[in-house]
Amino acid sequence: MKKIEAVIKPFKLDDVKEALQELGIQGMTIVEAKGFGRQKGHTELYRGAEYVVDFLPKLKLELVVNDDQVDAAVEAILQAARTGRIGDGKIFVSDIAQVIRIRTGETGAIAI
Repeated sequence: MKKIEAVIKPFKLDDVKEALQELGIQGMTIVEAKGFGRQKGHTELYRGAEYVVDFLPKLKLELVVNDDQVDAAVEAILQAARTGRIGDGKIFVSDIAQVIRIRTGETGAIAI
């Protein structure tokens, strides 16, 4: 099993969710986040005063999938989240040693 973490632009959430649902991937966790990479924020004007916004709004998606679904899930996220502009985000894939469903105590792939 693998854990896929994707940091994306907030307005791309629906596209990414639909792309993953088409693959049969249903469960995911979404966390509102703020951050920056190469973008390094931007300058805004508010009531005549200029200020720097260092941390930009992002969403972090977390999902655990079977090994055979990883490539398709990553490709779906790439296609759905890409705008072609700086700040599109990142995808991280890591190994999962064990999954346990709290309600039933099921473990492994069946617990996803």
